[in-house]
Amino acid sequence: MRDVLAACLRAQVSRGGTVTYGALARELGLRMADITAALEVLMAEDAAAGRPFLAAVCEGRLTHGLPARGFYVAAAALGRFPPGTDPAAFAAAERAALRA
Repeated sequence: MRDVLAACLRAQVSRGGTVTYGALARELGLRMADITAALEVLMAEDAAAGRPFLAAVCEGRLTHGLPARGFYVAAAALGRFPPGTDPAAFAAAERAALRA
């Protein structure tokens, strides 16, 4: 599942857009809890490899184009989202790095 999720997110990066967690879950036929767990695994792998977070292209339904709170919690736990960092700027920087 992890590879399929990563492929879906990479395709989204190449299209230059974002995807809601719900749309991603529907596309892959998974429960939200499974998507969340898999995204956290991908984030840990990205952090360990020094890559931008693929999960940054996800957005919450009610977050105005930004990832959900859990994205930032996971990024902070991985040492990549220091206290006081602007969430919108962080997401924009991650997305720009993915598209570079």
